[in-house]
Amino acid sequence: MSRALLLLLVPAIVAAQQQPQQQPADLIVTNARIYTVDESHPLADAMAVRGGKVQFVGSTRAAMALRGASTRVIDLNGRTVIPGMVDAHGHVDNLGLALRTVDLTGTSSYDEVIARVAARAKTMQPGQWIIGRGWDQNDWGDTRFPTHEKLTAAVPNNPVYLTRVDGHAGLANASALKAANITAQTRDPDGGHIERTANGSPAGVFIDNAQGLLRRVVPQPTRDEVKSEVQAAIAEAQKWGLTGVHDAGASSQVLDIYEELGKAGQLNFRMYAMISDDSTTLAKWFARGPLVGGYDNTLWIRSIKLYIDGALGSRGAALLDPYADMANTNGLLVSKPEHIGAVAARALKTGFQVNTHAIGDRGNRIVLDEYEKALKTTPVADHRFRVEHAQIISPDDIPRFAELGVIPSMQASHQTSDMYWAGTRLGSTRLLGAYAWRSLLNNGSIIPNGSDFPVEQVNPLISFHAAFSRQDARDWPPNGWYPEQKMTRDEALRSITLWPAYAAFQESVMGSLSPGKLADFVVLDQDIMRVAPEQVLRTQVLATYVGGKAVYERKNVVP
Repeated sequence: MSRALLLLLVPAIVAAQQQPQQQPADLIVTNARIYTVDESHPLADAMAVRGGKVQFVGSTRAAMALRGASTRVIDLNGRTVIPGMVDAHGHVDNLGLALRTVDLTGTSSYDEVIARVAARAKTMQPGQWIIGRGWDQNDWGDTRFPTHEKLTAAVPNNPVYLTRVDGHAGLANASALKAANITAQTRDPDGGHIERTANGSPAGVFIDNAQGLLRRVVPQPTRDEVKSEVQAAIAEAQKWGLTGVHDAGASSQVLDIYEELGKAGQLNFRMYAMISDDSTTLAKWFARGPLVGGYDNTLWIRSIKLYIDGALGSRGAALLDPYADMANTNGLLVSKPEHIGAVAARALKTGFQVNTHAIGDRGNRIVLDEYEKALKTTPVADHRFRVEHAQIISPDDIPRFAELGVIPSMQASHQTSDMYWAGTRLGSTRLLGAYAWRSLLNNGSIIPNGSDFPVEQVNPLISFHAAFSRQDARDWPPNGWYPEQKMTRDEALRSITLWPAYAAFQESVMGSLSPGKLADFVVLDQDIMRVAPEQVLRTQVLATYVGGKAVYERKNVVP
């Protein structure tokens, strides 16, 4: 080839190489303060989106060079943009159910619980079941578990079942006990406990696996009702700035509904679904194999949700030593340790992640031990096994998370909900390993953050705020609860964006506003990275975008 011809071709070759970058954007956001969570370009004032992905992040001048005839341009007038927030541990169908059942969150007494249930009973026919969720006896003047007599007297003609806020205990009235044929002769199941009166009769509260004795007779919603609940839950999540969630235990029916919505292009969400611990469902998915980025990157089914223990509030969390406030128990194991190990070994061979609920220090140690055994048998370099909650950890076990490559998936809002009474349950020494974010981070772990909704509120900024302040919504206690365990504010932002993406093997496609990644972002009315801590929870979500398209917009705010 002659030199003259080469000189003629070079500009054409260069232009051809640059052409894809010069294609007009579908959307350009300008005049914003954009936190990208990308270390190579952490702050920007403009962003361009094309084909559902981030095309460019940088200055307004450069972004506007990508404007075309049909490009939508939004001037945000200095408002804040962050990557789409992802809840690393929520319960989608339970949130949908909670939206249509009796809401008991925030009740300050048993009488208030009864009043809400009695009000619902007035709208229902005798014999119809009344379902509720959200009570927490630790928020009442009398923190003992309730008994059913007052509830039975107030609502005698309807079976009632009310799930505790953590989902690990429930309260039934006499009509529900009769429907389930539960008497003084009914034995505690493995991994469960029935609270009893002095004469051995059921007092009304059922803990962990004992809840199955009631739930087997509670009428189940139809498939259409479950689908409607799922869609309502997603819409509720988007309203709070969530563009995705790690659904911590989806049934076969819910997984099918996710696929149905995905195929129809109606998911509009990044759903990372964990398969519930059901032998039939697990066998199906082990045979089928993982689903990764299905239906235009809206659905991932590549993880399994297991349980080893219960919850701290109902004294079901498995502790190495007895509870400080009840010396005759150190909690419950709701699964056998060897079951955790067997599923983990099978998952490693078939490409699935395992995410196990463990709250107590004994529960956490058992899970780490079983993971370690499985990894010795079937070594996998990048397994990203997780412990869900990891609330109370022995100091000896904290370094093991990073050593084994196990991710502690935690919910900062649990700390601010539990801090008032956790010391009573645990004593002061064990609190040093409770909700120990800084200790885990300093030992090389990352911490994807979540809410465990509907256990806690959906708003992800609650856990964001708790992560770096360790204070409740009333800014208590001063300087935070065990403040040496705080995250930095930058870490707190990563905990609701990039770290959940990593915990779901998604960091190459989401988690930061980087060119080439999915254009999931949130517009906020104030700068959560700079306002005073006490102002963070006053922040309003103005718009939520998934793939560059608005799935929620606050009326009369965003142009």
